[in-house]
Amino acid sequence: METKEEIQGNSTIKRKSLLILNCLILSIGNCGGPLIMRLYFIHGGKRVWLSAWLQTSGWPVILIPLAITYLHRRATDPATKLFYMKSPLFMAAAIVGVLTGLDDYLYAYGVARLPVSTSSLIIATQLAFTAGFAFLLVKEKFTYYSINAVVLLTAGAGVLAMHTASDKPAGESSREYMMGFVMTLGAAALYGFILPLVELTYKKSRQEISYTLVMEIQMIMCLLATVFCTVGMLINKDFQAIPREARDFGLGDAKYYQVVVWSAVIWQCFFLGAIGVIFCASSLLSGILIALLLPATEILAVIFFQEKFQAEKGVALGLSLWGFASYFYGEMKETKKKKLAAPQTLMPPSDNPVGNA
Repeated sequence: METKEEIQGNSTIKRKSLLILNCLILSIGNCGGPLIMRLYFIHGGKRVWLSAWLQTSGWPVILIPLAITYLHRRATDPATKLFYMKSPLFMAAAIVGVLTGLDDYLYAYGVARLPVSTSSLIIATQLAFTAGFAFLLVKEKFTYYSINAVVLLTAGAGVLAMHTASDKPAGESSREYMMGFVMTLGAAALYGFILPLVELTYKKSRQEISYTLVMEIQMIMCLLATVFCTVGMLINKDFQAIPREARDFGLGDAKYYQVVVWSAVIWQCFFLGAIGVIFCASSLLSGILIALLLPATEILAVIFFQEKFQAEKGVALGLSLWGFASYFYGEMKETKKKKLAAPQTLMPPSDNPVGNA
């Protein structure tokens, strides 16, 4: 029979393994999503609502792991429930889902107007918004390092805003470019709010949060986001335009439908990975990982789309990386401090542990 320490050790190993898996899934979605979305727009795609819809329409993919876990549970417990989620958690996930749908539209609008290398740098500011909203919603403390990161990321976005003329895609007006810039910044702010809101939902839930329940939450969020974007597509008559757009697509109609399907799959990796990292660690780690993948997305955009990488982008990237490094270093110091304080909480007898001071 396993001892308590062995059980705790196995649980820690499983949690770390799950965290690594979710980090890999998030990496695929974070780097691949913007690239395949930009590919759609570069080769003649014009439907912003369709692009927003594709970010969450792959939600049925989650039914596969949910079905596997249900069959596994049923083998040991025939009376197990099909779904764990209760009404209050369902309502919270639905609200977050509608906000996610709005965020998808803002982001798709930005990617339609901006090069990937530019939109990715702007989206990097979501770490600053995540830090701010995490402080307000889940009481994450601000440190010198997190404040420094916020300042540097804001400065990076400011550098890009002051040098827009040389980065404008051919045939696009300054007004369209600036609208894309503002909408992308809005998407970063809204997603920076969504990440801590999901963490708050976990903390306020009256249910035990398991990874199966996390997948159920993700499915409901993506379903509601898809419904939100479906309404936008119906109003904009996007469904009727798909066959015509496929015929006129620069890579051919077969490739058009491949791009559409893979967009849905890759973006589902992003959302499932992000929500999984929040479950295994925190919304801040999810935000940090998304930000740390920025250079990879930048390099891939330059390689595949031959995008220009001007001096101002280099400065913005440098400031962003400096901000990430500052934030990450601060988080490491805080973690180390907590570990050093932890043994003090084990010293008897104390009604007011030092580690919680």
